[in-house]
Amino acid sequence: MGGHMNTQSEYILEEELIKQLSTLGYERVTLKTQKDLYANLKQQLEKHNHDKLKGTPLSEGEFNKILNWLDKGTVFERAKTLREKCRIKRDDDSDLYIEFINKHEWCQNQYQVTSQVTQEGSYKNRYDVTLLINGLPLVQIELKRRGIELKEAFNQINRYQRHSFWANSGLFQYVQLFVISNGVNTKYYANNRKQSFKHTFFWTDENNNHITQLSQFAEAFLEKCQVSKMICKYIVLHESDKVLMVLRPYQYYAVEKLIDKVKTSRDNGYIWHTTGSGKTLTSFKAAQILTSFPKVHKVVFCVDRADLDYQTQKEFNSFSEGSVDGTTNTNKLVKQFTDPNTKLIVTTIQKLNTAIHKQKHLSKMETLKDKRVVFIFDECHRSQFGDTHKRIKNFFNRAQMFGFTGTPIFAENANRNEHGKRTTADLFCEHAPEKERKALHKYVITNAIKDENVLKFSVEYVRTFKKKDGTYVEDEQVESINTKEVYNAPERIEKVVNWIIQNHDRKTHNKKYTAMFCVSSVESLVEYYEAFQQKKKEGLHNLRIATIFTYGVNEEDKDANGLIEEVDFNVIDSQKINAHSRDKLESYILDYNKMYGTKFSTKDSQSFYNYYKDIAKRIKDREKETAQDSERVDILLVVNMFLTGFDAKKVNTLYVDKNLKHHGLIQAFSRTNRILNEVKSQGNIVCFRNLKGNTDKAISLFSNTHANEVIIMEPYEEYLQKFNEGVKALKAIAPTVDSVNDLKDEKEEFEFVKSFRSLIRLMNVLKGFSEFKFDDVYLTPQEFEDYKSKYLDIHDKTKKAEKESTSIINEIDFELELIQRDEINVSYILKLLAELYTLDTKNKQEDSQQKRKAISDLLNSDAKLRSKKELIERFIQENLFTVKSVDDIEEAFDKYWSNEKVKYLESLCKEEDMQITKLSNMIESYIFTGKEPLWNDILKSLNFKPKMLEKESIVERIKNKVKTFIETFEDEMGG
Repeated sequence: MGGHMNTQSEYILEEELIKQLSTLGYERVTLKTQKDLYANLKQQLEKHNHDKLKGTPLSEGEFNKILNWLDKGTVFERAKTLREKCRIKRDDDSDLYIEFINKHEWCQNQYQVTSQVTQEGSYKNRYDVTLLINGLPLVQIELKRRGIELKEAFNQINRYQRHSFWANSGLFQYVQLFVISNGVNTKYYANNRKQSFKHTFFWTDENNNHITQLSQFAEAFLEKCQVSKMICKYIVLHESDKVLMVLRPYQYYAVEKLIDKVKTSRDNGYIWHTTGSGKTLTSFKAAQILTSFPKVHKVVFCVDRADLDYQTQKEFNSFSEGSVDGTTNTNKLVKQFTDPNTKLIVTTIQKLNTAIHKQKHLSKMETLKDKRVVFIFDECHRSQFGDTHKRIKNFFNRAQMFGFTGTPIFAENANRNEHGKRTTADLFCEHAPEKERKALHKYVITNAIKDENVLKFSVEYVRTFKKKDGTYVEDEQVESINTKEVYNAPERIEKVVNWIIQNHDRKTHNKKYTAMFCVSSVESLVEYYEAFQQKKKEGLHNLRIATIFTYGVNEEDKDANGLIEEVDFNVIDSQKINAHSRDKLESYILDYNKMYGTKFSTKDSQSFYNYYKDIAKRIKDREKETAQDSERVDILLVVNMFLTGFDAKKVNTLYVDKNLKHHGLIQAFSRTNRILNEVKSQGNIVCFRNLKGNTDKAISLFSNTHANEVIIMEPYEEYLQKFNEGVKALKAIAPTVDSVNDLKDEKEEFEFVKSFRSLIRLMNVLKGFSEFKFDDVYLTPQEFEDYKSKYLDIHDKTKKAEKESTSIINEIDFELELIQRDEINVSYILKLLAELYTLDTKNKQEDSQQKRKAISDLLNSDAKLRSKKELIERFIQENLFTVKSVDDIEEAFDKYWSNEKVKYLESLCKEEDMQITKLSNMIESYIFTGKEPLWNDILKSLNFKPKMLEKESIVERIKNKVKTFIETFEDEMGG
C-alpha cells in the first residue's frame, strides 16, 4: 500500500463526511492558517453575540482582549471558560459580556465544518475534520482508512495533544469531544489526556444497539442539536481529577428518560443498569439537571449505609466541588432540608427515616410535606423493601421517587416480608398498567460485556471433599449433611489455603492485583485467617492478608434470598457484641497495624469505621502510579463487608467459600470485573463450593436473555486451542525465530506483529488458569521469549523511525503493557550477576558464556529492561569482575549506577546548556508527581534565552531526554 493510496481513501471518507455534515446544518469553511482561524472566530462570535454588540463589530483591540482571555489554563480550565461569559471593556469604556456557547438553548449556536486545519507545533500536523461552534473548534474527528486499527486514530490524537494542540492561542485546547473512525467503526470520547483507549465509546440507540458506521453515527450523534446537547448537558467536569468526562449512551438515555418523567408526569420509575457500569455518574447528572428545574424544590440522593454515603459524597463532590455537604447526623440533614439554598442533598436512608420519624425533627420537616421533592435511590433493592419506603411516601405528599439498581428484584428472587412479596416494579411502577411495569431504561450485564464496559468472569470450581477411596463427594451430598464441622474441618481449610498459596500469583499477575476472599461466617473466617498466618510464620508464603468483619452477635448467611446485608456504622455501638469475635478482630487489627504502621482499634464505631476506610483506600490506591508495593493488600478476607458497593479497579480475583445466590452472587462477583487495562483481561472467581447452579440461575436472571456463555469465559481448552491455532498461523509467517529477520517488507512485519500480539493476549489469559502448563502449547517457553524479543525489535525500529503516518507498522498498537515481567527487579538482576561472577571465578567458561547469553536474552525480552540493557552489559564488561567477593557486587553496582546517572545529567546539561540544579529539581518533581515538566520550567533552566521559533523544538527535545533518563535510571525494572 503506497502513501498515495492511503491518503486517497482517507480523503474520500473525509469528503463524504463533510458533504453529509453540510446537510445536517453545518456551513463548510476553508481555514488553512492560524490567521483564517482567528478571522473566522471573530466573525462567528460577532454573529453569536449580535444583540449584545448592538451592531458594532469588535475592534482588533477588543478581539485581542478576547483572545487573551481564551488563551489561559489547561483543557479542564478552558472547558470552564467555554461555559462562562467573558467580560471585557469596550473601546468606549462600556462593559461587554461575550458568550462562547449558549448552553441553555443549545441548538442556538453557529455551526461550521472545516477540514485539514494545519498547525505548526513541534511537528506540522494536519487535522482531518473539525466542527466549529461559534468559531471555536469543539469537536475533532480523526479518520483512518478501512482496515486500520481504530486505536491508531486514538494514538494519533494523543500525538497531536503532545505536539501541537497548544499552538495558536491554544484554540484546539477547547476541543470537548474527539471522534475516531475508519468508516466501519466509529467511537467518541472526551478530551482527557489521561485516558486509555478503554475509555472510547460506541454510540448506540436506546436499546443499546451499536451505531458504528460513520454515516449513521454522523446522523445520530453529530447532528448539530445532538452534538451541542452532548457538549452542553452531558459532559461532566470531574473536579478532583481535573478532567472532562462524557456520558456513555446508556447513561445518556437513562438521564433523558428520568428527566422526561419529571417534566411530564408525577410517576415514579426505576433504572436497571448493571453493577459496575457507572451508576453514580448517571444519577449525579440526573440530580444536577433536576436541581435546575424551578418546579422541583429539592433533589435527595439516597444511599444505603454510611460507607456508601461517604463514597458517594466523595464521588459527587469530585463531579462538582462542594455540591454535597456530608450529613454526619440527622440534625444537619434536617437543616439542609429547611435551607432554601440547598437544592441537592446526599444522605443515607437510615438518617432520612429518622428525620421523618422522630418527634423532635417533625416540626421542622412539616413545611416540606407538600413540596415537590425528587428522591433518587442508589441500589434501591437493598433499602426499599421495609417500612421506610412507605414512610417516605406517606410523609412527602408530592414526592417523586426513582430507583437505580444493578440487580432488580423480580418475582423469582423476591423475598416475603410483613408487606408481602414485592418486586422492584411493584415499588416504583405501582400505578402503571401491568404491561408498562418495567424499567425506564435497561443496560444489563450482557450489554456491558459486549461494550467492554465490564469484564467477563472466569469462574473456576475447586472440589474440596474427598472420600477415603479418593473419589470426590459432590457438594450437594455435603449440603444435605450441611454441618459447619464438615466445611470448617481443619483439613479442608488447609486444602483451600494451600490451593490459594499455590495459585494466587498467577491469578493476580504476580500480586499486581488484590483478591477478596468471602467466607460464610466469622467462625470460618477466624479459621482461615489463622491458617494463613501460621503458614506465613512457617515461611510458606509472603502474602499480605487483611480482614474485617463486624463483631455483632452474628454476621452469618441468614438471608435466603441472596441479599448481602452490610454494616451500618452508626448503630454498631448499640448492637449486641460477640466478645470472642471482637477480641479476635482486635488482634487481627494489631497485625494490620504492624504491617502498615497504622494505629486502628475496635474501641468504638468511629475507630472501626476509620479502619474500614483505611482498607478501602489502600486497595483503591493501588490504581495510582505512585502506589508503593509495601502498602498493598494481597487478600482481603471478609464475610459480607466490601461485597457490595465497593469499587476498585485493582481487584481482579474473588475466592468464594460461601453460599452466594441471586443478586448477592452478581454483586460479589462484580467486585472483580471493573475495566482497567489490557493486562486485566477478566474477573477471576474461584469457588470452593459448587455454586454452578446458583451462578447459572443468577446470570440468566440478570442478563435478561439466557446468554450465560457471554458472561462467563470459555473453559481453558478453548483458549488453548485458540493459542495453538495462533502458533500455526505465526509459523506460517515466520517458521523460525531467525526467519523474522528475513521478512521482506513492512507488510510482512505487520502480519508477524499482529499474529504474535494475539498470542501475547491469549497467553495473558491462559496463565490465569490454574491448570496452565507450557507443555500444553505448541511453543517452548524459550521460543516464546525469542519471538517476543523479535517483536520488541520491530517495535524499537518503528519507534526510532517515527515515520508518523507513512509506516504501516506505525498503525498497530504493540500493547507493551502485556510484556512486563513482574518478577524482574534490581535484586533479581543482582542475583544473576552473582551467579555469573561465581561461574567466572570458578573458571567455568562454557557455563559463564551461557549465563551471559541468558542475561542478555532477559534484558531483551522485557520492554522496560531494554532501556537499561547497555548500562548493565557495560557493568558486566568493566566492573563485575573487579570486585573482591560476591558480597561486594551490590555496593559496586549501586556506585556504578549513581555515577552513570550523574554522567548522563552532566552531559545533558552540556549538550543543552542547562543548569544542573534546576534540571535535577525538575526530574525529582516529575518522578514524584508523574506530571511532565512544564514549558516554563524547562525554559527557566536554560543558561540562554532561545529564539521564539526554536523554543518548541528545544522543549520537546529536552522533554524526551528527561523521559529517557527516567526510563533508564528511575523506573522499576520490569513491572
